[in-house]
Amino acid sequence: MADSFTSDFKRFFSRGLAILLPTAVTLWLLWQAFGFVFNNVAQPINRATRFAVIWVVPKVMDEDKLPEWFQVTDQRVLDTRVSRDIRPTVSDESVRLDLRREYLAKFWKEHPYLNLTGLFIAIMLIYLAGVLLGNIMGKSVYARVERFITRIPGFKQVYPHVKQVIDMIMGDNKLAFSKVVIVEYPSAGIWTVGFLTGNSLREIDKLANDTVVSVFIPTSPTPFTGFTINLPKEKVVEIAMSIEEALRFVITAGVLAPEVMAKNADGDPTLAAIADQLSTDSEPKSSS
Repeated sequence: MADSFTSDFKRFFSRGLAILLPTAVTLWLLWQAFGFVFNNVAQPINRATRFAVIWVVPKVMDEDKLPEWFQVTDQRVLDTRVSRDIRPTVSDESVRLDLRREYLAKFWKEHPYLNLTGLFIAIMLIYLAGVLLGNIMGKSVYARVERFITRIPGFKQVYPHVKQVIDMIMGDNKLAFSKVVIVEYPSAGIWTVGFLTGNSLREIDKLANDTVVSVFIPTSPTPFTGFTINLPKEKVVEIAMSIEEALRFVITAGVLAPEVMAKNADGDPTLAAIADQLSTDSEPKSSS
């Protein structure tokens, strides 16, 4: 009975972990991403926003209509000087400005929804950057900035590689693979999933006396790193698998393998037919 309970506990615990862990990990990653954006992007923007508010308010509002947190009397300035032992060389206006910043920060803290201001502004700034840099003139200006950046020591060793990965994931030509294919690589009889990237170099076509294509072979568990191979077009077998499914297949080292259909340029054979033929060939022949 004890062995039965122990085995059942292990089995159901593993099953529950397998069900709940992906959700928990996903929520944790999203929370960490939100915390990073909030602390490193939204909060600095919030501080800049409060500074701008303090500077703009007296210019757009009459003195008798200023908000309560903005009103700092001369008596309050004097009391602050005494309580904080502020040196006489510090002007009353500097003390008043510091108090207004403190009052506004307190008001901001008492109204948590105001913290979303930084996130909203960050989203709008990213949108505007996309609009401004997305046109021909913006791309030209940004290209010059990029050329300057890539000359800076340290930056030039990191920036180009980061940009390539970001462009592959989020750029206009994200995941610039036209099709998911399988090829016999690294040797005959070993089938490897890859991404067809296009025609290869003309020099290779001449050497091979054939039309050669380029195939990107991703590596597990980081599919955005890998290597490119060049081989004749007829040796590339296209499979009816989406880019996302192929990426999941590679990331999970083949654990998540959807049912797919394969075909070459002539429309055959299917991957199932290939597998059936291989299994048939490997079966021992029964003696009659």
